[in-house]
Amino acid sequence: MLGSKSGKFLPVADTSQLISGVAERYASSLFELALDAGAIDAVAADLNRFQAMIDDSADLKRLVVSPVFSSEEQSNAVVTICQKAGIGGLVANFLNVVAGNRRLFAVSGMIAAFRQIAARHRGEVTAEVTTAHALSAAQENELKVALKSVTGKDVTIAVTLDPSILGGLIVKVGSRQIDTSLRTKLSTLKLALKEVG
Repeated sequence: MLGSKSGKFLPVADTSQLISGVAERYASSLFELALDAGAIDAVAADLNRFQAMIDDSADLKRLVVSPVFSSEEQSNAVVTICQKAGIGGLVANFLNVVAGNRRLFAVSGMIAAFRQIAARHRGEVTAEVTTAHALSAAQENELKVALKSVTGKDVTIAVTLDPSILGGLIVKVGSRQIDTSLRTKLSTLKLALKEVG
């Protein structure tokens, strides 16, 4: 809560809602540019590569989320990373603008929002899948088939690796979430054992 001049307290916006709002605005702008350029798939592929680099590199993750780095340092790093990764055009410019505007902390949300907008444009549903280990192509296809039978639509999968869930999956489609992670099962078992003991 923040105090106002009138002495009344005003609620502070939830950080996740703030990131979500920023992410959706930036993703919508990028999608419009990609649509105009006829480059939705190319932009999505470059964004997916950048997200994979964030997931694979603790240093890049720190650069993205840490407020310690200046916008100039973030912009310079993003330009260098994009050049080395062969990411150019709209995505390189977009990431540079995001870094320059001190919004790099929300880039993963922007990428997720872009995937959802692109999926809606294609008449698909996006499923956010968190897994401890990378899925094989066969596992991804099996998951897509299972989700299509539930949603009735083609499903695009956005996979995030999170070793802390130990095993299993967390699947989020729209407002529905299915958590079959080993971490959650162990927590449930721990609670059950406490009640018994």
